[in-house]
Amino acid sequence: MTHIVRWGILSTARIGTQKVVPAMQGGEYCQIEGIASRSLQKAEEEAKELGLPRAFGSYEELLNDPKIDAIYNPLPNHLHLPWTIKALEAGKHVLCEKPIGLNAEEAKELKEAASKFPGLKVMEAFMYRFHPTWKKVQALVRENEIGEVKTIQSFFSYYNIDPENIRNKPEMGGGGLMDIGCYCISVPRFLFEAEPKRVMGLMDLDPEMKVDRLASGILDFSNGRSATFTCSTQVMPYQKVNVLGTDGRIEVEIPFNIPHDVPTKIWLHSKEQTEELRFDPANQYTLQGDIFSRTILQDSKVPTPLDDAIGNMKVIDGIKESSERSEWVNIG
Repeated sequence: MTHIVRWGILSTARIGTQKVVPAMQGGEYCQIEGIASRSLQKAEEEAKELGLPRAFGSYEELLNDPKIDAIYNPLPNHLHLPWTIKALEAGKHVLCEKPIGLNAEEAKELKEAASKFPGLKVMEAFMYRFHPTWKKVQALVRENEIGEVKTIQSFFSYYNIDPENIRNKPEMGGGGLMDIGCYCISVPRFLFEAEPKRVMGLMDLDPEMKVDRLASGILDFSNGRSATFTCSTQVMPYQKVNVLGTDGRIEVEIPFNIPHDVPTKIWLHSKEQTEELRFDPANQYTLQGDIFSRTILQDSKVPTPLDDAIGNMKVIDGIKESSERSEWVNIG
């Protein structure tokens, strides 16, 4: 068995070049071999900037290279499905940025395509789940440290009114719900370890760009358990998660864009006291890359299977449908 996975980066998207790739370069099991762009010049510029040995002038050239074992796919949302399938067909493992596709049907289509390649791994890149902060939160919930968890509240926002940004293009799968609301949906599913039975959504669309600039949702997990969230692409940048139980509360300071170079913290509130828990700096992208690479090297199951990605997309679809119909939507 080899002890390193040779990675290729599918596009020069900023999330990759500025965050994910530099982090993976610091991983124990990741070796970034090259980066591809539809422009060879752009690929060469990014390869030089990142210190990568190779640049590819097309995505196809990267996929056809036998020296590449795995692909990181940070393409715009509408290209996640087709290029992940192309990568599988080329014999590559794939770590695909969230959301996995444009809707639940695309997520199911990907699962069906991936089933034809049982030796290859595919995973949606919800990197926050691998950070020590969230490992601890999950452990506290499982150990009933705050009693029975009854509701989870999430907020995530930034400000972006650039009409040329892919997040503001509906044909590319833009909008706040797809870009950051997916985290607010993922978190309660992760902590409850269950799927909601029904959802209610409210979305406000930008009149010019036709993408949701603010979205709120209620997730009903039944038995008195719920989750609520708001995400926005046109308000003050902010993020916070609160997990509330019968005996206490967990407050997550920076739940999603967790800094890699400073300690992070959460607060465990009980009826008697508040305890601050600190965590040493850790890069969630490095952890994600190494964990996924180990599943390849060990031929083990990925920690976030495609069924989880399908579940998240079902809720996103439900929130959209609910907002259009102004009523609860059952999640099948």
